Order: sequence, then C-alpha cells, then structure tokens
Amino acid sequence: MTIAENVFQNYIGGKWQPAASGQTFPNYNPATGELLGHFPLSDQADVDAAVAAARKAFEKWRLVPAPKRGEILFRVGELLVRHKEELAQIMTQEMGKVLKETRGDVQEGIDMAYYMGGEGRRLFGYSVPVELPNKSGVAMRDPVGVVGCITPWNFPIAIPTWKMFPALVAGNTIVLKPAEDTPRSALRLVELLYEAGLPEGVVNIVFGPGNPTGEALIHHPDIAIISFTGSTETGRHVAVEAAKSLKRVSLEMGGKNAVIVMDDADLDLAVEGILWSAYGTTGQRCTACSRVIVHRAVQDQLLEKLVPRIEQLRLGDGLDEQVDVGPVINKKQLDKIHSYTEIGKSEGATLVTGGAIASQGGLARGHFYQPTLFKDVRADMRIAQEEIFGPTLSVIAVDSLEEAIEVNNNTKYGLSSAIYSQNINRVQQAMRDLTTGIIYVNSGTTGAEIQLPFGGVRGTGNGHREAGLAGLDVFTEWKVVYTDYSGKLQKAQIDTN
Repeated sequence: MTIAENVFQNYIGGKWQPAASGQTFPNYNPATGELLGHFPLSDQADVDAAVAAARKAFEKWRLVPAPKRGEILFRVGELLVRHKEELAQIMTQEMGKVLKETRGDVQEGIDMAYYMGGEGRRLFGYSVPVELPNKSGVAMRDPVGVVGCITPWNFPIAIPTWKMFPALVAGNTIVLKPAEDTPRSALRLVELLYEAGLPEGVVNIVFGPGNPTGEALIHHPDIAIISFTGSTETGRHVAVEAAKSLKRVSLEMGGKNAVIVMDDADLDLAVEGILWSAYGTTGQRCTACSRVIVHRAVQDQLLEKLVPRIEQLRLGDGLDEQVDVGPVINKKQLDKIHSYTEIGKSEGATLVTGGAIASQGGLARGHFYQPTLFKDVRADMRIAQEEIFGPTLSVIAVDSLEEAIEVNNNTKYGLSSAIYSQNINRVQQAMRDLTTGIIYVNSGTTGAEIQLPFGGVRGTGNGHREAGLAGLDVFTEWKVVYTDYSGKLQKAQIDTN
C-alpha cells in the first residue's frame, strides 16, 4: 500500500504503517535506473511490533482446522493465477530478469499454493503398534510458533512462497523480511494473501536491509524459527546468532554448480542446457551452472557450438520480450562479477568471450554484464571454486568420468549438478557418486519442481530442505501421544516376571 505516490509501508497486525523512525530507502529498476518507490527502513521497534502481532495471531491461527488453512492457500493460488502478469511485470522492473522467467517465478508460487493447500488435508503423522495391550501411540505434527522469513531478491515471489505456505498450512504465523532490492513483489504477495481471507496478523511484512531489520529478527526472543535464503557467509552468521537463543534455523545458501559433458553426450542438447543454466536469470540463481566439466575429447566441439550461441544472446530490459539476458541486480554485484573476470585472467584462464560491463546504447543506464566464458580453467582456480552469482562460466577439461565426479564434488558447495551422457552405466555411477542435493540427467542444473525436496549439502545448507513433504519438517514439531485404555498402570520396558 502507498501513502503517497511511490511511498510504501510495512503491514503489521492488519495495519499499514511507516517505520517507527520515519526513515525510508529507495528501490530502483536495475535495467533503467528508474526510481520505483520508497520503502520503510525498519528497525527493532518495527520488528518488535510485527512479532507481537504474529505471536497474538498464532493463538487463534493454530486452532483453525488445517483443511481450512489449506483452503485459504487454494484461494491464494487462484489469485496468483489471476495476477500472474501483473506480478511478473513488477518483478522484472525490480530485479531485471526477463518476463518469461518472472512468469515462471509466479508459477512456482501457484504450484506451491496448490501443493501446500492440499497438505491441509494430510499433514501426515503416523501411528504404530505399541508393546503393551490396550494402549495406542500416535505421532502428530504441531506448529512451532512465529517464523521469521528472510528472503532474497532473485526469486522474489517463489522463495517467499516456499517458506510461507508450508509454515502457514502447518499453523504457524510469519514475519517476512524480503530483500531490499525487491520489496514491491513481496508486498504485493502479502496483499494477495489477505485478499484470499488470511486472518489479520498471521503474516506481517517489514522492509529493510540485513542490518538493522534482519538482525532484529534473528535476535528476537519470540521468533521460533528463522528460514533464510542467501549467501553462505550471511547464512553462517544467521546460524551462529540464532543458536544463542536456541532458535531453529533453515538455511538455503550458495552453489557452484556444474554440468558434466561426457564424450558420448548429445552436444547439441548439452549446449541448450548449459545456455539456460548459465545465463538464465543472468546467472543469478543458486542453481545456476557456473562450471562445465567436459571430457577433453569433445571440448573443442562443444565450444564450437556453445560460444556462438553465447555471443548471440541479447541483453536489455527484461520487459522487452525479445531480450534473453537482463541486468545484474545492482552496481555492487556488477563490480563483483567484473572483479572475477580480472581474477580469472590473472590466474591464467583464457577469456573466450564477454568479460566486460555492457554499456552500449541504452544499457549504460542499467547494470549489464556481457555473458562470459573462460576455458583452460583449473579446478582449483578461484573462478572455479567461488560463487560469482553472475553470467560467468568456467570450462574445465577432464579425461574420465571419475575425474569429472571428483572435480564436481571438490567445492565447498553442493546444491545442483548435471550430467550429459547416453551411457546408462555412467549415468548410474554419477547418480551414486555426485554429492549434491539435486542431480539432473541430460538436462541443465536448474528446473526444480515444488513437489520434491530442494536444497544441498556442505556450504549450501544446514541439512533442511524446502518444498515437497520435507518442506513441512522445519515448520513443525513432532508430538507423540500415548493413550492407555487398560484401566491400570502399565510400565513399558519393565520386566514384570
């Protein structure tokens, strides 16, 4: 909601309100530099108010039958369908990725609404036989309380829904802090939640950066869970600070994902998967392909097919349906991406194409980077080990599947990997030995669906998963109920002979 033209507010306890301090921050279009609005720069006082509202709403929301909670999510899904194009336009203006991708972002939210809406009539627990007569035992799920959701800018509708919808159907209440680069998308999502009939106070949204807004959430004593998506460095900080108050923490963090191309691969198919995985969303996905691990026997053939396709990619404003690659999110990230180009050259990698800030024509108004590819990359180079989060791809040559798997696994991340091969034995070996949370066979490193668990190992996560049935685990506590109807005291595990 706006109180004046392009001035937006927090939504706390059913009321639109500015930051207690009165301070705001600007939101810009990364493709054009256009000012999109001013949002509240929330601090401890705003977070306190939001958490108090969520805590109060929890006492009633947890008692709403889960099927009724699910029905609200079904209505949210219907509203997301109706407003899909509007939301896609807002997202493209805020974070830059092209419209076909922001439409897909909304579709993930639609899918999650319907999927988690259905969980309102399941929320499976389980019953098992117990060892004593005339006694039963059942395990059931309970909501945990107030959830603090800290979400990133690259999927500003999808990722909040991955966190909020399972939390809501399980009976929790929420304080959402979206990324400061994409506040309007999250605000519109919250508006639709309430249009669908969500009771006031169940979801509250506060805007602002990691400090002070995120820090206030992490340290608030009445927040039971922090669900965070972002960089590994920030996620580590969240985990350490939240542990001081024994908060439950779910982390989805960085990636250094690879496509393995074996010497028997369909190279044309591999090129399509690499292009989409490496340069879709301008490489700004946690699942983006940033490494191609290719068998040396087909490296030259692969590059002959791949490089011209990279150079044909069209940069520009994502609102233009003819554009393939949009801008980088902001100037800081643009400078970081270019610094890795310089690092790659200094390490001895060969820059094949790209490697510069794009400023021709109207691109100078935004934050655009040329799609970039390096070859002659060693597996231990920084460009092959560190997350760049931009349109930069490193090609690493290997001599065997075993070496490819070793290179793939030898990073501090472990989110997504892919293998292109037509040999079923090789594929089965890769499925067994690749140590990532997601593996694709003859496809790129992106394209996860919401009915299956999403997440990774090592520096990518802390053992939890989002989406699928696993998405409910972090937002529920197991409660076990034993009912003894024998009419006498029975002592389990006690020898009565």
